[in-house]
Amino acid sequence: MSGDLSTKNDSGIPSGCGPLLPLGNANTKPMRQQIFEHVRAAGRATRTDVIRTLGISAGSATALTADLINAGLLREVDSVPRETGRGRPAVALEVIPETNFVIGIKLSDEAHSAVLTDFAGDAVATASLQTPAHPKSLDEILTEVGALMQDVLAAAQKNPNNIAAVGIGMSGIVDHQAGTVPWSPLLATRNSDFAAKFEARFSVPLHLDNDANMLTLAELWFGAGRAKSDFAVVTIEQGVGMGLVIDNRLYRGARGMGLELGHTKVQLDGALCRCGQRGCLEAYLADYALAREAATALHQQANDHHSPNALLTALFTQAKAGNEAAQTIFRRAGRYLSVGLANVVQLFDPALIIISGERMQYDYLYADEVLAEMHRLTLNDGRSACTVETHAWGDLVWARGATALALSAVTDQAVAAIS
Repeated sequence: MSGDLSTKNDSGIPSGCGPLLPLGNANTKPMRQQIFEHVRAAGRATRTDVIRTLGISAGSATALTADLINAGLLREVDSVPRETGRGRPAVALEVIPETNFVIGIKLSDEAHSAVLTDFAGDAVATASLQTPAHPKSLDEILTEVGALMQDVLAAAQKNPNNIAAVGIGMSGIVDHQAGTVPWSPLLATRNSDFAAKFEARFSVPLHLDNDANMLTLAELWFGAGRAKSDFAVVTIEQGVGMGLVIDNRLYRGARGMGLELGHTKVQLDGALCRCGQRGCLEAYLADYALAREAATALHQQANDHHSPNALLTALFTQAKAGNEAAQTIFRRAGRYLSVGLANVVQLFDPALIIISGERMQYDYLYADEVLAEMHRLTLNDGRSACTVETHAWGDLVWARGATALALSAVTDQAVAAIS
């Protein structure tokens, strides 16, 4: 995965988006939708590719692709010749990008980010909005979201009627199915009916989820997870989150609110977490936790700076300059990260863990010692070591993951509407 939001390769051919590995017998989607999603994942695909990959007959492939073409979802284009300069290019299929547009949004403490994406998964425009860093009412958040959507629509030269759906990722406990937020550090009240209020205000469908799930979808649809059937994502920013992919699909738990790694307990009666409980992993690793200790190490009051970022930047500078107290804070956070990662390995046995988030710019958190301790804390007999990668992405990649959530829902509806 790269920082480039484009999904075009060097030759200008779409490189596709979405999982590359088929679900096999676990795929319960209609074959028409499987064909559409295969074409979008490949960028372009011939009918022969579809037949071979999905194991269907030539007649079925012809009939079902014709349905998708007639519905305005796919179109025929010239493919690349098998031998350059020889013969006529084969006919391929690709998604018609302008069929649908969606917006993906990541809500954060200090800035919100948005990406407007077409139906092929290409990013058309981006926008960001600086916000006051304090818990807000739902109406205040929705006002900020409205301003952000206006900015990204203006950048794309679109209007609200062009948008088929919006995806939003935010920190906290989010009920994806109900569209409610039982708790979020961004909101001043609990049990917010977020999706219903959003849809009443903006008249567009909203798909809401935890922000760690959005980053996991970004990896699954656009990044390192496209060719992985099982992997985990651990995020470290204002909080500590986790997303999990099993058999190419995002796993949320029985009630859609699982995998809260940041609120697993690592110390009984330990440090106070912003959720109100004590001893959470997040209370030793997240921005506010490090800033709390940074203020002491730097002999400053926590409110001397406008945000934790300023304290953390100063702390990291001091650590690099040899300040032992600053180095100790980062090393201690790294040890707690080792505990968290070891627990993920023990519980889920993923082939890959991707550690991501703005804090991964601090190399103490992914030093060799951190990963070595993770392996020491893991029962490794008969088990190959879990691969760990670090991706220090900014908020736009999280927002792009939110577009994947919206695209998936819009795709379900568009293909189901074909008679």
